[in-house]
Amino acid sequence: MQRYLFFCLLACSALFSTAGAQAPAAPAAATGSLTGTVLDSLKKEPVPYATVVLLPPAPNDKPITGVAADDNGRFSLTKLAPGPARLRVSYVGYGTQTKEVTITSGATDVGPFRLPTAGTALAEAVVIGTKPVVEVRPDRIVYNADQDVTNAGGTASDVLRKAPLLAVDGDGNVKMRGSSNFKVLVNNKPSPTLASNLAEALKGIPAEQIQSVEIITTPPAKYDGEGTAGIINIVLKKGSTQKLNGRVSASGGNRNSNLNASLNFKTKKLGFTSSGGTGGWYGPNESSRVRTGQDGSRLTQSGAGNYGGRWYYGSVGLDYDLSEKQSLSLATSLNGYGGQDYNSLIYNQLAADPANNRLFTRSTTSRFSGFNGEVTGTYTKTFALPRKEWSVLGQYADNSGTFGYDFDEFRNSTVDTGHGLADYRERSRGRNPGNETTLQTDLVQPFGENQTLETGLKSIWRRTGSVASVTGLTRGLTPDYVPLTGRDTDFSYDQNVQAAYATYTAKLGKKLTLSAGSRLERTALAASFRTTETDFTRSYLTLLPNGNAQYALSESNSLRLAYSRRITRPYIDYLNPFRDRSDPNNVVYGNPNLDPELTDSYELSYNTTGKAGSLNISGSVRRTGNAIESIRLTPDPSRPTVTEQTYRNVAANAFYQLNFYGSAKPVEGWDISGGPDVQYIVRRSPALGIERSGFTAGLNFNTSYKLPKKYTLQGFVYSSLPSPELQGRGAANLYYQLGAKKTFLNDKADLVLNFGSPFNNSWTYRSTTNTPTFSEVSENRSFQRSFRFSFSYRFGAEQQGKQRKSISNDDVKGGGSKQGGQ
Repeated sequence: MQRYLFFCLLACSALFSTAGAQAPAAPAAATGSLTGTVLDSLKKEPVPYATVVLLPPAPNDKPITGVAADDNGRFSLTKLAPGPARLRVSYVGYGTQTKEVTITSGATDVGPFRLPTAGTALAEAVVIGTKPVVEVRPDRIVYNADQDVTNAGGTASDVLRKAPLLAVDGDGNVKMRGSSNFKVLVNNKPSPTLASNLAEALKGIPAEQIQSVEIITTPPAKYDGEGTAGIINIVLKKGSTQKLNGRVSASGGNRNSNLNASLNFKTKKLGFTSSGGTGGWYGPNESSRVRTGQDGSRLTQSGAGNYGGRWYYGSVGLDYDLSEKQSLSLATSLNGYGGQDYNSLIYNQLAADPANNRLFTRSTTSRFSGFNGEVTGTYTKTFALPRKEWSVLGQYADNSGTFGYDFDEFRNSTVDTGHGLADYRERSRGRNPGNETTLQTDLVQPFGENQTLETGLKSIWRRTGSVASVTGLTRGLTPDYVPLTGRDTDFSYDQNVQAAYATYTAKLGKKLTLSAGSRLERTALAASFRTTETDFTRSYLTLLPNGNAQYALSESNSLRLAYSRRITRPYIDYLNPFRDRSDPNNVVYGNPNLDPELTDSYELSYNTTGKAGSLNISGSVRRTGNAIESIRLTPDPSRPTVTEQTYRNVAANAFYQLNFYGSAKPVEGWDISGGPDVQYIVRRSPALGIERSGFTAGLNFNTSYKLPKKYTLQGFVYSSLPSPELQGRGAANLYYQLGAKKTFLNDKADLVLNFGSPFNNSWTYRSTTNTPTFSEVSENRSFQRSFRFSFSYRFGAEQQGKQRKSISNDDVKGGGSKQGGQ
């Protein structure tokens, strides 16, 4: 019955498209109306939410009415009296443009307004100017990474570190509004590699290829229902003008280096984009852990070593216009990474019974890799009726990863004396095969000038798994490595999700816009644990409503109230029952019986924009009743220094948050942006007998100043206080960066020198864990002092091309240092 309903909805969507195309045109309105679009004069892309004001003929500047442009830069003014008038369009970071118009008794299209960026000088079609580093829009905050010179030569991890509402710790783990439960998209579509290991995969996206980062805290129904804190959309540079253009860049430093290139062109009907690159990361690491048992036992672990790895990526995109209203696009990409971490650990256990004391040194080399290759095809059709659009998309992604470790253990020793003298040696090898197939169709159907219905259907077929083996060698007992019984895993997991959504938007008068929608998702799960010969299947339906209301207090001030319910499905790292015993005193494994989370989010925000800058003030509440938490257990109370870490639905969490974020231009050439974020967090777990609450806060600040002779200085700082966790407290954070850029060769080349944390060599991330049987303090020392020198050269003219429709499979929750968690 569910399949029948799904395909009936698909047929209705196609019928809607056909019927709309054949419907007769509505009679002309009795009063006049003006429509048009607002574009960036440099990139020819839409300027969302620009302010459009209707004025009487000069010199009278008293506004008659006004409206804000939509997501695509389109605007419409209705019920206007015929006669001469003027339209004035403006937006923060851009110059103002005014055009004389004549209002008739019918509809008039005034064409595009091409806004120059602030400080733009136009001479012989040469445009010199920039967007602000941060734009505050009614439904999202946009960090324009291509305007931040300190990003040169870095990676996506460096970029996200500086985006509003985000935080990145010393291991590369990302948090959004204090939570790790969010989704990361690239050009509005997912990367399975990002879903499985976000911290490592972000190192494989060079900063030079990132145009902007969008932080969407209350996503509408067209997005998959996953990610309770919201969505991070990384927008890559793409598109081209009629002429050949491209870019080459290289950078080197004491933490990473890379080489990147892109090549683009466009003919009358065909657009071609391509990019590729490779690079590496490297550096030292130090960590320590002190665990104290209630019986007086004490375990001390201290380790030091180094890490390193390489990444590569490549992409090719084709856009072809079949006709004026039909287009096809094909996009292919591949990216991968691989590396290893080496750590020499000194383990010293002082037990309550001295007979159980242990001392050894363990040298461990961990290896990992990931690969993602995908192809996406899109057909898009527009219609004579403005704003109507129908699209069909298909995607196939092949993603896989490997993991493993080798360690040598030297008992009763504090030094590594060599492989041949190791008392015990162990190694493990594993792989995570996987693939995804996605089909999606979307329809935007306007009803008049003030009403729009968006509908869509989507189906994802996802298959993944984990296969791992463990072998060991004991000196004097086994001549070679032998399999360790019960330590292997062989696990497959299928997850199929079908969804249908609808969103209705209506403008009620000149000030109020209402939007209401819902998404219905069906999830079917099947797992097979071949090592234990057990299987399970499961399916469920989830209704995810959402809505928002936006009220324009004036031309530049608005209030927005939003609600959404979102789901979190655990990814394989949370489900995989494989027991990682590389640290014998902290065994880690997944839980295949996890239920999905459901979170209700409420947000009220105030937005204001003006010539001097913009400001967003938002208050939000997020509640999750069956949160998936990483928990630490003591299986044997008599040995409190031996713990197990897994995941369970054991908590009800609430986040109460107040955020301020603004941008300003105090003087010509000087941009500043930033603001504080304050949260009160409540975590309750009746199953564990725990209730924790407390405040945490963070501060994000970014500034740049343009000097004469095309020099630019930039600075950034982020800091945060510790946050309450279910079984302890998280770590505080501090990171800052300084950079300088020189542009030369007729604005085609840049030299950039960046310094990370120049005044302190490292930052120690200190977290605590407290349970009835033990308490623990963990420290991870992140070596943040760095330098990086970068050079880039552009040829041709860089402009934004047609934006492709894309698939967004933002519907799974990752684990550990991966994407996900809470």
